[in-house]
Amino acid sequence: MNKRVVITGLGAITPIGNNVEEFWKSCKDGICGIDHIKSFDPSNFKVKVAAEIKNLNETDHFKRKISRRLDRYSKLGIIAAREAYRDSGLNDENVDKSRMGIMVGTGVGGMNTILEEHENFLNGGSNMISPLLVPKFIPNILSGNLAIEFGINGMVNTVITACAASANAIGDAYRIIKHGYMDVVMAGGSESCINPLMMGGFTNLNALSLSNDPKRASIPFDKEREGFVMGEGAGMLIMENLDHAISRGAHIYGEVVGYGTTCDAHHLTAPEKSGKEIIRSMELALIDGNISPEQIDYINAHGTSTPYNDKIETHSIKEVFKENSSNIPISSTKSMIGHLLGGAGAVEVIASIKGMEEGCIHPTVGHEVYDEECDLDYVKNESRKKYMDYVMCNSFGFGGHNTVLILKKFNG
Repeated sequence: MNKRVVITGLGAITPIGNNVEEFWKSCKDGICGIDHIKSFDPSNFKVKVAAEIKNLNETDHFKRKISRRLDRYSKLGIIAAREAYRDSGLNDENVDKSRMGIMVGTGVGGMNTILEEHENFLNGGSNMISPLLVPKFIPNILSGNLAIEFGINGMVNTVITACAASANAIGDAYRIIKHGYMDVVMAGGSESCINPLMMGGFTNLNALSLSNDPKRASIPFDKEREGFVMGEGAGMLIMENLDHAISRGAHIYGEVVGYGTTCDAHHLTAPEKSGKEIIRSMELALIDGNISPEQIDYINAHGTSTPYNDKIETHSIKEVFKENSSNIPISSTKSMIGHLLGGAGAVEVIASIKGMEEGCIHPTVGHEVYDEECDLDYVKNESRKKYMDYVMCNSFGFGGHNTVLILKKFNG
């Protein structure tokens, strides 16, 4: 018998808020977290803006000895995970840690550490490389650190599917709970790639916006969009089977009811033009949840602000939802926080859960110029009140990874 999967804890650290409450308030208010780059000197770079986390004092969260052992992407993930765990009310007495797992997504892992240690190597040779290099940068080390911190002994995995990674992590967590392999899973993702190497690489790939205006850089579905804005951050969820949540009196934010995932098998970075596998991923999520297209009340779009992605995502939504597509509100969280790569899906799921809980859809900010190829209801610039029973969240990644999650308002 399949088990129902509910969400009982949320944690986030983002460019518009260092916890869930701050993040969600900023989402509702349409706050843009994009600004000129502060973490390195971008004078010699074409790209001048990014969505960096603000006012983070790492010593508030980590002792110096521990901090030295962690890459920034791990620190962000741990901060979000601690918030989600506290929020869930879990403790050593009300969960069997052998029946609790972790599913964490990331795109590249500890890239900042690689850069730092490569600099040490160039300046002083191999003897100057820290012995912590490997256990700081390997992508699975966040899930390992979380397991150690919380004493989790169940299935502990890392998902690496580029920009779809944390959405895949949540989907995989949903499946292993649904089919009874685990009772509780900590799921989400983290990324921190605002550094010279990654910014240069994405710039030369022609993926990033070259706008010097922070308010007109990440503009999903706007005709003048030209690329995405790099962001950083983490989102974590506590997911568990319904019976387990009820038995311990947990607060339930919502339910995960559908998961669809496919691959374009087409191109390393560009989406396949017909959108057929994006379409199929949405259809699979609907089938998995036994949901008709007419029941979807809102779509949190992948919405990267790249020319092809936004056009193909719009086309794919039209193919799935037909004549009803123009009646479904859509918004892109990336318009405010940029693209968190492997952490994007989880943070966007949190925005969707909070929106469903409060009956509020956050806006797609910065949208000014109409695009005839992107002609759906993108909830432009101001939040909108709406009761929502079912929400669809789209995440697509380099390599052709397509991931769709469907959330349901919890009604007992």
